[in-house]
Amino acid sequence: MNDEERRILEYLQAQGAKQPPSAVVERVRGAMEELCAAAAAVPAARFAERPAVDEWSANEVMAHVLSAGADFGGAIIRVLDGAPPGPGMREALPADVPRRTADEWWSLLQRDREPLFARVRSADPEARIDRPIEHPFFGPLNWRETLLFMRLHDLDHAGQLNKIAAALA
Repeated sequence: MNDEERRILEYLQAQGAKQPPSAVVERVRGAMEELCAAAAAVPAARFAERPAVDEWSANEVMAHVLSAGADFGGAIIRVLDGAPPGPGMREALPADVPRRTADEWWSLLQRDREPLFARVRSADPEARIDRPIEHPFFGPLNWRETLLFMRLHDLDHAGQLNKIAAALA
């Protein structure tokens, strides 16, 4: 783990312990709004176009965000419900990413996250905090840290979408 990853892990641990889950949900929602705005800034006609051969398109970025959110959000719900967290996050994008508009991806993201937000809001903040969810870079995170990670993940990809928008403008 490099220094930046260690710093991020320390942030997740400190803030995950300090902030109530309802506050983290609102912070995740704020990051989702930034993600939505960044996706909307990409020219619609070029949404599925890669700005460079070795970079993702905005469509692929949103597919990844939705997939990762489903993986981590599903793990959080399973842990809160007393089940094993399930398989870890998939690193690679599938070859058959569907082509959607920014608005379609946004609708799917909202629809997928609402059950997570409802479940988190109804949970005891200390419930099953000892049940780890495996993160590919940061190792085991508790469900509160995982929820906070989703915020950072959305913000990171909002930045990526802003770069794509600038490259394709």
